[in-house]
Amino acid sequence: MTSVETSARRWLRCYRPRPAATVRLVCFPHATGSAPFYRSWARELPDDVEVLAVQYPGRLDRIAEPALTAMPVLADMVTDVLAPRRDLPVALFGHSMGAAVAYEVARRLERRHAAPLAHLFVSGRPAPCHHRPGSKHLGPDDDLWDELRRLGGTDPAALENPQLRSALLPTLRADYRLIESYRPVDAEPLATPISALVGDVDTEAAVDEVAAWAGYTRAAFDLTVFDGDHFYLVPHRTKVLAGVIRSLGLT
Repeated sequence: MTSVETSARRWLRCYRPRPAATVRLVCFPHATGSAPFYRSWARELPDDVEVLAVQYPGRLDRIAEPALTAMPVLADMVTDVLAPRRDLPVALFGHSMGAAVAYEVARRLERRHAAPLAHLFVSGRPAPCHHRPGSKHLGPDDDLWDELRRLGGTDPAALENPQLRSALLPTLRADYRLIESYRPVDAEPLATPISALVGDVDTEAAVDEVAAWAGYTRAAFDLTVFDGDHFYLVPHRTKVLAGVIRSLGLT
């Protein structure tokens, strides 16, 4: 196995290979999230779409690796892994912190290949011009747990388990440091079409802040507002996937 293949196995999870796929959808988890968040997507999307879920360091089978705390480092490493996998058109989907990572990777892949991606989906994330730095990663542990509890998306039982909390804390603090210290550059709009998705009562991403992603592409843009909070995409998974299929031109 080559070093490139070894690196891809560390970073990407393919829960259901699709030999007949015509597009790869690379999915980026939220802060403290991991690749299995998208496991059901690999099963429910049609054979045209092969789902690759990004597994960041510092969680599950990569728990022994320190989580990354700088967006440029993370985006560069994922870009290096994806760059050789352009034998099929590549689309990116990211939720919350994952949307910011996906955008940074899209910028790098466009620049490296001088060509647009098939699509960029940004979910539950304000456009870069509305990014809000923060300092929660510097605060007490209990404040970070309260924040995670407030956002939802994490099993409440896990948040009350001392062993799990101890294992998760370094990753939680590192992910918050990464996104809170992120400083988007004033870049040229992408040539890749963008679809933005958001819940109508998401306290982390107001609809008008998400709509501002329109200014980050020279190609097509659309905005879909669901009823729900920051993790609207869990109860609305079927509708989200239908939108992904439609945007990829597979209907």
